[in-house]
Amino acid sequence: MRKIRLGRNGPEVSAVGLGCMGMAGGYGSADDAESIATVHAALDAGVTFLDAGDFYGHGHTELLLRDALKGGRRDHAFVAIKFGAQRSADGKFLGDDGRPNSVKNFLAYSLKRLGTDYVDLYQPARLDPNVPIEDTVGAIADMVKAGFVRHIGLSEVGAKTIRRAQTVHPIAALQIEYSLMSRGVETEILPVLRELGIALVAYGVLGRGLISDTARASQSVGEIRSRQPRFAKENFDKNLALVGALQAIAKQKGCTTAQLAIAWAASCGTDVMPLIGARRRDQLKEGLGALDVALSTDDIARIDKAIPSQAVAGERYLPGVLAHMDSEHSHSEHAH
Repeated sequence: MRKIRLGRNGPEVSAVGLGCMGMAGGYGSADDAESIATVHAALDAGVTFLDAGDFYGHGHTELLLRDALKGGRRDHAFVAIKFGAQRSADGKFLGDDGRPNSVKNFLAYSLKRLGTDYVDLYQPARLDPNVPIEDTVGAIADMVKAGFVRHIGLSEVGAKTIRRAQTVHPIAALQIEYSLMSRGVETEILPVLRELGIALVAYGVLGRGLISDTARASQSVGEIRSRQPRFAKENFDKNLALVGALQAIAKQKGCTTAQLAIAWAASCGTDVMPLIGARRRDQLKEGLGALDVALSTDDIARIDKAIPSQAVAGERYLPGVLAHMDSEHSHSEHAH
């Protein structure tokens, strides 16, 4: 497995990570035994980076990771946890909590569920608009000093917030959506990450299953995608046409469309780590196959031409969600 470094002086991790959100049922039903087998298969293949959130299935994913990492496997895993997203019992999102005491409380519960005494990377899932990022990161920094956290990350925040966070404690990675269909980070956020020496952990690399050979089937799955504008009736066929152009390139390269999309993300720099979202071993295996896909500069030019970012129909989230995402407002100063 190729390795990359998270940040300039950060830890070495696998060149791709395993995204565990689907294990809590976010993308249709998931089988716990298969989820655990998938984590084991990832570790056996040399994938060290395991990405989860304490709010995935109300802690369910963390409990799965505890079971998967028993028997000495914890030492071979780099566990990345997002926190702060609050959910009600029926699964609705209630907002984000980045208050210092909340940070320490969330972490205590995560450590208990994970059955471990430290988390490798700890990051707020979204910016709490009511708490300066310096305060949230400062609380995680306290937990680093105490030995409960090894490295600090951020998620879905804009360039100004990244700069402010970095003044409090070195940031190892920013997790943000980045794919052939979501390239907004390239304008302002990626240059700042590179200037400060922070890695980019890319989620949504397959556009939630849109950039794949089974996109048509994935539209009918209820769950998360029913709330994604790019899957909406008026946008779906336009986006499918773009995927068709990509499929043609994938056929010539002898790989699947999903593999091509992951290979593209991995080719964006040694500081970009794509997450392979998988809840089953067959999905993981297909994703890992992307590491064998070599892309020339000519290939990349053809891929860029197949999916010009301005041709993508629909935003990556509904307007109400985007309104609360700091990464979408990186040009505006925060009130603090």
